[in-house]
Amino acid sequence: MKKLFKSTPIYPDKALAIIRIAVGLLLAYHGMEVFDRATMQSYLTWDTFKSGAGEFLVYLGKSSEFISGVLLTLGLFTRLGGLIAAGTLGYITFFVGEGRFWYQDQHPFMFVLFGVLFFFTGPGAWSVDGLLKRN
Repeated sequence: MKKLFKSTPIYPDKALAIIRIAVGLLLAYHGMEVFDRATMQSYLTWDTFKSGAGEFLVYLGKSSEFISGVLLTLGLFTRLGGLIAAGTLGYITFFVGEGRFWYQDQHPFMFVLFGVLFFFTGPGAWSVDGLLKRN
């Protein structure tokens, strides 16, 4: 009970790792749409992606979500995975979603914040980065 009211962290490396793995799995799950042609084609009906580079942007975005999700889940190149996630979801928030992160498009913006978090904190426990550092 005393730990609940203290300002010292409780298992910070393990807590960070659990959050990193959960966020990574969610990103990878959303990015798996890159393997579903019908879903990818449905994005091309959005006004934002009707231009000449629309198909490239849709595939780049979903591939980036998938890759950053895998990197974060494994804790491999965690800072790079965080940057990819923050950049991709930042584009979605501010260009596709027109920057309405305070009332409509909070979901992508939360991934931006998590990406920035993992860029600054690293992977925490249970990561390939940690295994590589030890060796």
